[in-house]
Amino acid sequence: MNGFPILSIMLLVPALAAVACLFLSANAARWTALAATLVDLALGVVLWLSFDIGGAQWQFTEYAPLFGSFAWALGIDGYALLLIALSVFLMPICIGASWQAIEKRVPEYMAAFLLTEVLMIGTFAAQDLFLFYIFFEAGLIPMFLIIGIWGGANRIYASYKFFLYTLLGSLLMFIAMLYMSITAGTSSIPALMAYDFPADVQTWLWLAFFASFAVKMPMWPVHTWLPDAHVQAPTAGSVILAGVLLKLGGYGFLRFSLPMFPEASAQFVWLVFGLSAVAVIYTSLVALVQSDMKKLIAYSSVAHMAIVTIGLFAFNAQGIEGAMMVMLGHGLVSGALFLCVGVIYDRLHTREISRYGGLAINMPRYALLFLLFTMASIGLPGTSNFVGELLALMGTYQVSTTIALLCTTGIILGAGYMLYLYRRVVFGEIKSDEVRAMRDLNSRELWLLAPIAAVVLWMGVYPESFLAPMRKDTQMLLARLDRAKPAGDSLPTKGKGVVPAAHAEAHGSAH
Repeated sequence: MNGFPILSIMLLVPALAAVACLFLSANAARWTALAATLVDLALGVVLWLSFDIGGAQWQFTEYAPLFGSFAWALGIDGYALLLIALSVFLMPICIGASWQAIEKRVPEYMAAFLLTEVLMIGTFAAQDLFLFYIFFEAGLIPMFLIIGIWGGANRIYASYKFFLYTLLGSLLMFIAMLYMSITAGTSSIPALMAYDFPADVQTWLWLAFFASFAVKMPMWPVHTWLPDAHVQAPTAGSVILAGVLLKLGGYGFLRFSLPMFPEASAQFVWLVFGLSAVAVIYTSLVALVQSDMKKLIAYSSVAHMAIVTIGLFAFNAQGIEGAMMVMLGHGLVSGALFLCVGVIYDRLHTREISRYGGLAINMPRYALLFLLFTMASIGLPGTSNFVGELLALMGTYQVSTTIALLCTTGIILGAGYMLYLYRRVVFGEIKSDEVRAMRDLNSRELWLLAPIAAVVLWMGVYPESFLAPMRKDTQMLLARLDRAKPAGDSLPTKGKGVVPAAHAEAHGSAH
């Protein structure tokens, strides 16, 4: 693979297909989009199989100077590999989910989704600071259009709220990037990851990046755009929003906040832990009382992303690897749950939980798959989310028993709202003739859900496949973090304060 620009090709294929879709009929646009996403999926498989585990940190690198210090610089490490794999895996499923559900402006819709794929892959592969920013921010545009044009009745409000929240948070980050590139004399992300900014400067830079990544995650209390966006977005829009776009914040913490500002990261552990603990409990309680299925799953996403942030800021291997596993598992499971909601919404055209009931009687295949994804969301052993949540919470426990205990309540509350949802939708008596007439999954819907189910079980049964590619990157990140000393013992802790050096023993038991 040396010298073969596979990352550029993965960007070029959907970009060309997006342009082509604009000049095609609706049906031709559907097939073109599906073909392009399947080509990218195949290239993603090649990328996965060709990745040298334990080799160089940055692989498949490409570099072409453009103007000034700005360059077309691409490359991936283990973290980026896993998130690109998640992106290219979910995208053909999103196209399939939109096959019949989207009837107006189909060519434009397919082009918007293909553009979203370009920008997601570009964000994870970018190795230049400003190239990353372009991909990171441009990702707002197609999702803004998808929600605003093809969304529900209140789509305009939801799309503008989504756009303004996420854009305003990133303006501070851009100012910080300008300062960093001028101070360090480079905009290369790998070079900046090894550059030592003064501790007082790190504080302000960390806060500027935090303003952007906290909204993208989204962290409490800047999470309020997410339920509105999910409820109004079409099914495939919700899948890609929950599956990949929420992961941009977690990736940003891994790529920028932790390695570039280690002292500031240690200084603000109390802030991240505090906001995350509140998010887990508060949004889980809010999810319990929702009457709209999409809104319930949206609030559960905020709680799951809070587990990601506590894992990342535990400063040990179990926490960081667990956070990445939660991101991957949540991307699969929440995407599948939104697809499950979309299946019955297409039949009854309502997301109100009270309108359903008894679906196990006339939709047994649907009930079985919905049960698998419900159990995975709860964190049942043998499914993807169990591995990630266990590692993240074990890593947190080494740092703070109190925070670990508070966040563990999220698993209990998660079981409460997910099982309550499942019981009301699937069990009981059929309430109306409309529900009685609902047909079970067709072959297209089975083909959409079955691959996700297979990967959810694969992650749960053999997580080493996903832990191995990121192991070396985690070691290098922890070596960088070990140079940071905690700002004090302000957290309730197990042992003495927040101890980055705890990764040495934690790493051995994380495998």
